[in-house]
Amino acid sequence: MRYTRLRFDIWLCLLLAFGVSLGAVKLTEFFLVGAYERYVEEHTVSDGDIGGKAGPEVFRVQSVDDILSHDTFTIVSHGIEYRNRGAGYYDGIYTYGVTLPSGEVVAARINMENVQQDGDYYTSDHTLPVGKVVYADLTESKMFMDQISYGPPLTRTDFYVDMLGVGGKMPEEDYNQRYTGAAQVIAIFVCFPIFHWLGSSLGLFPRFFPPRRRKGEEEAPKSEWD
Repeated sequence: MRYTRLRFDIWLCLLLAFGVSLGAVKLTEFFLVGAYERYVEEHTVSDGDIGGKAGPEVFRVQSVDDILSHDTFTIVSHGIEYRNRGAGYYDGIYTYGVTLPSGEVVAARINMENVQQDGDYYTSDHTLPVGKVVYADLTESKMFMDQISYGPPLTRTDFYVDMLGVGGKMPEEDYNQRYTGAAQVIAIFVCFPIFHWLGSSLGLFPRFFPPRRRKGEEEAPKSEWD
């Protein structure tokens, strides 16, 4: 097996760029102070809204016909069956296969934060958030259909139930990582060539691209790096 070793100057510049990137992460975290709180406020759903907690006044559907005949509703699922009946990503959002009391199965996006349970987590009835019908051809996403087909097949594939709304908050660590990770990568890609250019200009490192010789100019002697 053939191994390729990076030159010392490349390792050094990468190390320096990585050090700067850690500073970029800290700077980004400083500017993110308060951003997550605003994000949480924007993604907190009020009771009774789509994705919010379903009160006793919200209709409990029993079948697909009930779903299609009500503007808003909820589903009561026994135990955590709604989390164990197959799921997949549809349009980038995790969508579950939920079994109705009638035995029919529908696709549903669920705001887990607002699921209510009557007792024991595993054995009691769980009241899912307020939902509504969103018409869509689920079969257009072959990947989603392949994923959700690990559970019982969907009874209908021409709609899904939106029980998420504007909810679905991500943890603060994941929220910050979206920005700090990007800042770190950008800092490394920007700083590495700068550090190497400075080093090569001072004669400390070899150039990645030697300067072009002008016509009639003698070729420069090779350096100890060549």
